[in-house]
Amino acid sequence: MSLLTPPIQPRFADYRRHIDGLVTAAISAADADAAVGRFLARDGRTLLVGPASNPERINLDEGRVYLVAAGKAAVPMARAALRVVGDDLAGGIVITKDVGGDPAAEFAERPITLFAGGHPVPDERGVAGTKAVVEMLAGARREDAVLCLISGGASSLLTQPLLPLADWRKVVGLLLKSGCTINELNAVRRSIDRIKSGGLARAASPATCYGLILSDVIGNPLNVIGSGPTVPEDDLVVGAVQVLGRYDIARQLEREEWGRLALALNQSRYLHKTPRAPVRNFIIGDVRLAATAALVAAIRLGFVGQLLTAHLDGQAREIGRLAAGVARDLPPGHCLIMGGETTVIVRGQGTGGRSQELALAAALGLERQPRAAVLSFGTDGEDGPTPVAGAVITGETARLARSYGLDPVAHLANNDSHTFFARLDELSRGRAEPHLVTTGPTATNVNDLVIILAYDQ
Repeated sequence: MSLLTPPIQPRFADYRRHIDGLVTAAISAADADAAVGRFLARDGRTLLVGPASNPERINLDEGRVYLVAAGKAAVPMARAALRVVGDDLAGGIVITKDVGGDPAAEFAERPITLFAGGHPVPDERGVAGTKAVVEMLAGARREDAVLCLISGGASSLLTQPLLPLADWRKVVGLLLKSGCTINELNAVRRSIDRIKSGGLARAASPATCYGLILSDVIGNPLNVIGSGPTVPEDDLVVGAVQVLGRYDIARQLEREEWGRLALALNQSRYLHKTPRAPVRNFIIGDVRLAATAALVAAIRLGFVGQLLTAHLDGQAREIGRLAAGVARDLPPGHCLIMGGETTVIVRGQGTGGRSQELALAAALGLERQPRAAVLSFGTDGEDGPTPVAGAVITGETARLARSYGLDPVAHLANNDSHTFFARLDELSRGRAEPHLVTTGPTATNVNDLVIILAYDQ
């Protein structure tokens, strides 16, 4: 990292404007519509799928093209694909998170059915949408092609569980509160679901699946993103059992529920031994792309910037303390960016999300450190069950909260970060910059970013 003095000296008084600019740059770089456009094109009657330098070629006169889009970015990804495929689309299913509105309206003139399901805990709407996918693909032929547009949230939205839905919802809910990583959660999901671990490709066989995948998982492991619906795997039961044991899930289930789960795991052993279907997968966007865009934006603002890692993980409050320590040592005029995804062990009764919990822990660690800011936010615009993307704090946040009678330590212990920041913003309105970062749903999802800014004036 260069220690040269930047030509422009960013001012601490402008930190909130800087934060908003970096958030906008990161989310724009993760735009799902544009990501599909970089990997899908056509040349006359030939559909080109993959990187422009070496794409797969599909002759549109030889077979039909189907579309399956699942995840938080399903709508913009499907929109981008439709611009390319046009009237050559034989049929499509889009399954996205229910965020209100009527996203189906834009597909009204197309042979596409849209389902809005539950996330992060699956519901009957996602199951119905997945059933429609399987039915649509039942008649696929060898010469056909299936465009599979996968983004964060597909694990919940594209689901055909081997368990009764009520059981499945309970298991997922318990794991979400346990503090397990997304890799661990998806290890269980993949083992107890017909459509995951290549199940979508099996449903489409003998047609070839082309997976265009917007990654929300650190390191872009294809089998974990969306629980790998186009990524065939061998026996997954051992890994799932290890996760279930690690977080003591059996003790938290009724005996009958655990019995049904064990039966589903046994059934899964045979499901994944079927012949592998033809598939081609491409990563079209990830957190590194978003982090790099934020880094470029920071440099343009006059910061000396560095992308520290795109593999950030760990407990949110521990990473928050780490970010505060880094901020204390960061030279003025510098910016550090980390991308990845943290986890939260829910022991309290409060309301929050991993990004806000990280920011609250950072506020305690950064207390009374002048002219420094730490931002933590999710690129999907949603942090846990709250309507915000995350939060930004400074060395004055904890002191300011106490001046209004808010106890940051108590709120952190109760996993109540959103209540803390919402109340602080309400009490300090007009006297301090807002702490909550609100973008609304962004229709994309490439993990989270933590940004640290240091100022000298």
